[in-house]
Amino acid sequence: MALPKTTAAAFLAAGLSLREEVPLLKRTWWRAGGPADGFISLTSVEQAQALQRIALHTQTPVFVLGNASNLLVSDKGIRGVVVQLVEDLAKVQVVEGEPPMLTLGAGLKLVRLVNRMRKVGWTGLEFVAGIPGTVGGAITMNDGTALGETVDALREVEWVLPGGAVQRVPVSTLNMRYRHAETPPGALITRAWFQTTDEDMAESRRHIREHLAYRERTQPTDVPTCGSTFRNPEGDTAGRLIDAAGLKGHRIGAAEVSTKHANFVVNTGGASAAHIRSLVEFVQDEVHRQTGVRLQREVHFVGEWDA
Repeated sequence: MALPKTTAAAFLAAGLSLREEVPLLKRTWWRAGGPADGFISLTSVEQAQALQRIALHTQTPVFVLGNASNLLVSDKGIRGVVVQLVEDLAKVQVVEGEPPMLTLGAGLKLVRLVNRMRKVGWTGLEFVAGIPGTVGGAITMNDGTALGETVDALREVEWVLPGGAVQRVPVSTLNMRYRHAETPPGALITRAWFQTTDEDMAESRRHIREHLAYRERTQPTDVPTCGSTFRNPEGDTAGRLIDAAGLKGHRIGAAEVSTKHANFVVNTGGASAAHIRSLVEFVQDEVHRQTGVRLQREVHFVGEWDA
């Protein structure tokens, strides 16, 4: 679906790199979903401000696409403008100090951060190892692993509000907890400040190496998936509950509950977004029927869905 001509013209006049009706299927980890009405790559905070001003004035929905590792885009696609953060908004900058503070662009992929940590010797952010997302996504979900959570190292966040105002706030503003952070409606996270530590570098590398090896052994890393589909309920794990319900290997179309780890729904080849969503919701309903526990999704359903 094309954007209104006046809206498209406004984005282009502001120097924004608008492309229309852009396929998203290959940009998502599940390899499913339809197109974006508009797609813009933002390179600076100033461009983010321009986008937010125009979007508010034209009432255009804005959706920020990180690494799309925990998203299911509908087969009909996403209305409005999908935004990707690149260049200055995906960089690592070092703030003087001992140990140093890092200024990270929200579009920075966490795998690049881990590689930089290994090369330079920074420690304290080991928890991002194995997370296939971006800095912005890690903040909004308070992502974490057995090695810690985003909130442990995050100190400040910068975002651009609808209309273009820029705010820089302390981490306490976000009220972060398990897989949750509170941000203002429509806020577009641009940068964040993370504190490194003086932990022994060799020990840090060992933790990362052992953690990644464990994930490789226990998770389906060789097929399209969004990572963990459900949050772990208190005192239990989603994977155990799904396995106990006898759902490993259950399929709808080409979507399947992984036989390697039950908390992963995989695309075995050509699965539609509708099939994946149907399977996710079936698992929720069946686990609830058998155990009384209603699993909460980590994955987000985005775009235009049938009722």
